[in-house]
Amino acid sequence: MTPPAGVGPGGAGPPVGGPVTTMDWAFTPAHVADWLGAASLVAGALLSLAAAIGVLRFPDTVTRMHAATKPQVLGVLLLLLGVALRLRTLSDLGMVALVGVFQLATAPVAAQMIGRAAYRGGRLNRDLLDADELADR
Repeated sequence: MTPPAGVGPGGAGPPVGGPVTTMDWAFTPAHVADWLGAASLVAGALLSLAAAIGVLRFPDTVTRMHAATKPQVLGVLLLLLGVALRLRTLSDLGMVALVGVFQLATAPVAAQMIGRAAYRGGRLNRDLLDADELADR
């Protein structure tokens, strides 16, 4: 049995060899979410790459600490947003949300501990500090 004229194989889909209409390429919310997810993944990867380059290239502990926390956390959150937009299941969204919360909770603590260790170890250029509240301790 052959499909009716102008209908693709299996009797469904756009016409074979016919003109392409705007309805054949209509954007659905899933398409928009996929494109936004892809853009978030690329932006997050670029921010994480910039953070890694900053950690390698910056000269002292304070600037490295800044590079290791600020753009890296935003990059990870953008990656998680991209993953969430692509997966769209409730269990996956819950896991992504937990990862984001733990990232936001641990990055400031890690930065504070790194800064504290650098200060106590004398690996901090004190001339670059605007104020040194720990000088008299």
